[in-house]
Amino acid sequence: MHMDKYDVAILGGGPGGYEAAIRCAQYGLKAALIEADELGGTCLNRGCIPTKALLHAAEVYQSALRADECGVHTGPVTFDYAKMTARKDQVVARLRAGIASLERAHGVTVIKGRGVLKDPGAIDAEGREVLARDVILATGARPVKPPIPGAERALTSDDVLALTECPKSLVIVGGGVIGIEFATLFSSLGAKVTVLEMLPGILPGVDAEIAGALIALLAKQGVSVFTSAKVTGIDGHHVRYEHENAAKTAEGEACVLCVGRSPATREIGLEALGVAMERGFVRVDERMRTNLPNLYAIGDITGKLQLAHVASAQGMVAANCAGKRAAMRYDVLPACIYTSPEIAYVGLTEDASKAAGRDVLIGRFPVAANGKSMVMGETAGLCKLVTDRATGEILGAQIMAPRASDMICEVCAFMRAEGTLEELSATVHPHPTVSEIIAEAAHDAHGLCVNAMPGRK
Repeated sequence: MHMDKYDVAILGGGPGGYEAAIRCAQYGLKAALIEADELGGTCLNRGCIPTKALLHAAEVYQSALRADECGVHTGPVTFDYAKMTARKDQVVARLRAGIASLERAHGVTVIKGRGVLKDPGAIDAEGREVLARDVILATGARPVKPPIPGAERALTSDDVLALTECPKSLVIVGGGVIGIEFATLFSSLGAKVTVLEMLPGILPGVDAEIAGALIALLAKQGVSVFTSAKVTGIDGHHVRYEHENAAKTAEGEACVLCVGRSPATREIGLEALGVAMERGFVRVDERMRTNLPNLYAIGDITGKLQLAHVASAQGMVAANCAGKRAAMRYDVLPACIYTSPEIAYVGLTEDASKAAGRDVLIGRFPVAANGKSMVMGETAGLCKLVTDRATGEILGAQIMAPRASDMICEVCAFMRAEGTLEELSATVHPHPTVSEIIAEAAHDAHGLCVNAMPGRK
């Protein structure tokens, strides 16, 4: 058996693993990155990037349909879904090649193969033994297929991204982030979409006010959303479910299962070594250490937040194996949902803040009153700030607006730096920009918003 020795070996080449490998190399460690599939993991190959490429194409299509409103005459507007998917694949391939180049440039050894942990410092990569002083586990997660009769014949998110024809109708089981993004994509392209969510509301963790506004928008786009709907069976184009104490059926050319992702922790040697786990997730501390010396875990397998940027941040912390002392903070991590308009949030919602016993002061500002949004013709949504009435501490923010994902980090930075509502309110925002809604919401918290009608509170 071929044997290689390294300072650190990273098992999994997703956003957490590939960035951890580079950071370790930057810290002077000899690093190996072991990946059985393609570099970039789920995020690049079957998640974040391909879905956003398709959502962007759908956004362009919708903009072309509305071009006449701006005095731009395009003639008949159509779309070629096969070409959309081909462009998506080109973007993915280009970024994947970029990751490989980055690893080479930083001196990281990339090993192709499925790795299995033999002991905390040894990995068998399909016959190639990799020995390392430290090991970082970053094996990610896979789509879940629930125990529903007929579920084995339904599509997963991976299957949907492999389609080259746009379905004319589909039923989406699951109203979380993945399901709602697919609902946005296909309804924008004219498909009839039905969403079935078992919980009382969609998008768990999102502020109820924001989620309710999105449901109303989806309804205008022809998307039927049924919450508290329990799916009982899938039979071809028919999905059976129980809703409001009645048996019902939804029909679609395809049924897509978006009910979560399970950690890829089986059959990689963890159980035999006694790695502490909970519900299949690897238990870690704030420095990403497992219960075994010199063994770290990051990303989806930790059961924290299954987001690419969280995995990357955890990867930077796991580079503690180079003698650093970084630690993770989860209270200031942003989350984004690429609906139309986008939703982005950080920290506590209004309900969660009240449940925690905080005396909250809320500031709101509607996107419809923002000049830049009006120019863009995208006036749905709002910015909502949740703050502590006594101290001015920013407890959380929820933004539903064009390019919300690009704006949320302003609030994250304020929260991380322990900035107050007064300081955010005093921060001058350029005009005209959509980002002004953040300052306007801060002004509104004190009843001093000059661009909103008085007496709304």
